[in-house]
Amino acid sequence: MSNFEPEIVAFCCHYCSYTAADMAGTRRISYPSNVKIIRVPCTGKVDAIHLMKALEKGADGVYVAGCLEGDCHFKDGNLHAAAHVESIKKTLEDLGWEPERVAMMNFSAGMGEGFAKAAEEFTEKIKALGPSPASQATSKAV
Repeated sequence: MSNFEPEIVAFCCHYCSYTAADMAGTRRISYPSNVKIIRVPCTGKVDAIHLMKALEKGADGVYVAGCLEGDCHFKDGNLHAAAHVESIKKTLEDLGWEPERVAMMNFSAGMGEGFAKAAEEFTEKIKALGPSPASQATSKAV
């Protein structure tokens, strides 16, 4: 399991967290390449079904990265996203999965270093958990 590299999906808002990720790249601050970013207009548009679909399709971990609380460009989209993340955590727990596989993060556009550090920490957390139950079930079925 030491060579396990998790697949991670990050839903990032266009205005802040995607810009923070871009800033990390511009400043040559590396973060794990297994973090696949999906840019969304606002994290408020990320519904619970998107998180579950990512996990179902093989992601070992998923996080939603939005604007700082109180700074959402669409008023309170990031608060809606946080509620969806909490809902999915409860669902995962009911399914017997680790709720830590899903997270909500908040960044301003200037937090490139913070974005990279959070991506690294989340990757390490998922690495410690191991492959998701969905990918384990798929590999057993093949």
